[in-house]
Amino acid sequence: MLDVIIIGAGASGLMCAIEAAKRGRKVLVLDHAKRAGQKIIMSGGGRCNFTNLYVEPNNYLCDNPHFVKSALSRYTQWDFIALVDKHKISWHERDHGQLFCDDSAKQIVQMLLDEARDAGVKIQLQTEIISHHQMSDHHFYIQTKQDSFECHSLVVATGGLSLPKMGATPFAYKVAEKYQLPVKATRAGLVPFTLHQAQKELFTPLSGISFPATALCEIKDQRNKVKQISFTEALLFTHRGLSGPVILQISNYWQAGEKITLDLLPNLDLYAELINTQQSRPDLALKTLLSQQLPKRVVECLLAAAEIESLPLKQYNEKQLKQISELFHNWAPQINGTEGYRTAEVTLGGIDTDVISSKTLECKNVKGLYFIGEALDVTGWLGGFNFQWAWSSGWAAGQDV
Repeated sequence: MLDVIIIGAGASGLMCAIEAAKRGRKVLVLDHAKRAGQKIIMSGGGRCNFTNLYVEPNNYLCDNPHFVKSALSRYTQWDFIALVDKHKISWHERDHGQLFCDDSAKQIVQMLLDEARDAGVKIQLQTEIISHHQMSDHHFYIQTKQDSFECHSLVVATGGLSLPKMGATPFAYKVAEKYQLPVKATRAGLVPFTLHQAQKELFTPLSGISFPATALCEIKDQRNKVKQISFTEALLFTHRGLSGPVILQISNYWQAGEKITLDLLPNLDLYAELINTQQSRPDLALKTLLSQQLPKRVVECLLAAAEIESLPLKQYNEKQLKQISELFHNWAPQINGTEGYRTAEVTLGGIDTDVISSKTLECKNVKGLYFIGEALDVTGWLGGFNFQWAWSSGWAAGQDV
């Protein structure tokens, strides 16, 4: 009889295994993949955005906004940074407090594997779970293609549905279904947008162009009050639509059928600029002025889409200049949908946190069953927040299993 079986050798699963084994627990990690930490290795362009300097509970989407507080406060970004430093992995900070490895994401995986080995964790890869059931409180039976196991604590750390090519499966949700646990509706998060066909064809030539923008959308809070949320980061045009950090961030809040608006000149009052330039350089063409602020092809496409002709500034009246300003400060792209789980970095929704202890991550009604990481209805912003939730939730469960 094992003390702990953890299904999933990703970020949260490995962290949980390390912590449980440090407490003297006999721990086995099972995973169907050929190697541990697959998503860690490909994250952050191969350099792993492993945490963020400014982690706060409000960086997370969860139907219970208080749920993340316990784990995040007990295992913080500083704790993980200390672990990275202990293994002499050099790192650097990018915009908004994002931390990346100087060299490779593989260093983070190796760090976790080294810690697991030193703590006595056994990891068994390329192992498919055939069946599992609870014999009694704190007693589970797991059948794999190769072996069968029994354990006191069963931890599900198999993530969500994002990036199926990396091995993502609905395993965690099927476990929840088996034990009659509620699952919040899932959808792709931190994901690019696709555009309606006509607009897609118009903007395809802009593929690869990137510049800073502010994305804004309206959401309803728990009291059903409408509030605005916005992000200012890089916008990227793709051959299918829109991407870049600002789009990935706002995609977590966007709902099908709703609109977002993009301020393409967040650091400029375009109307004032148009009025001033009209007075000082009346013969300057509209396109020429705008191209001083934005890539020329972007300006041409947006003016064409709005059927605005580029004329000398002296030929526009105030109303027309306001319309031009509105176009660039409040552009509402015709969003068709998202690129889905294929390219999504995370899964929104998941196992309802109301049935999970925020302190231990144990299921309240199934003694000995734990869910950690992305399987839960917890989704972080882009920028290292989802990894921090993996470390924190894995650590918290590791103190209890």
